[in-house]
Amino acid sequence: MRNIARGSAVVGFVVVAWLASTPVLRAQADPLLGQWMLNVARSTYDPGPPPMRETRVYEAFGGVGKGIKGSFVRIDGAGKKVTIGFSAMYDGKDYKYSGPDGDAISLTRPDPYTLDATLKRNGHIVQRTHGVISPDGKTRTQTVTGTNVQGQKINHIVVFDRQGPST
Repeated sequence: MRNIARGSAVVGFVVVAWLASTPVLRAQADPLLGQWMLNVARSTYDPGPPPMRETRVYEAFGGVGKGIKGSFVRIDGAGKKVTIGFSAMYDGKDYKYSGPDGDAISLTRPDPYTLDATLKRNGHIVQRTHGVISPDGKTRTQTVTGTNVQGQKINHIVVFDRQGPST
């Protein structure tokens, strides 16, 4: 009888410890962070052409869940390498953006799986991006609207696949 009671206590302790640690483990794995590879076949670019390839790396910035650092390497439709970078908080304020389409970016994060970005050039909004991570954390889908550096109206649906686990 003692062994049964002891065994039940151990099982109860393991279940309580697991339930207590699960939210902590989830909080440590931010679904936005990590390396993402453009899935050209699943993306649509209006107007085109799409990039040949693109890799994005997102890291925590300013503390976990407070902001993000983005580093992108893109090979455009003509085969030219384009690098993009920024570090911004999720507070809706403008931060420096290095890339062809803008010079400032502001971010908001309505929930752990969603990131909204506004890109500006010379103080004027040029693009808005609504990005959503799939519930399984493996796919990032971004709707991008506005104008490109050539002044053309754009409407892109861009799909990225996660490369490795979130951080």
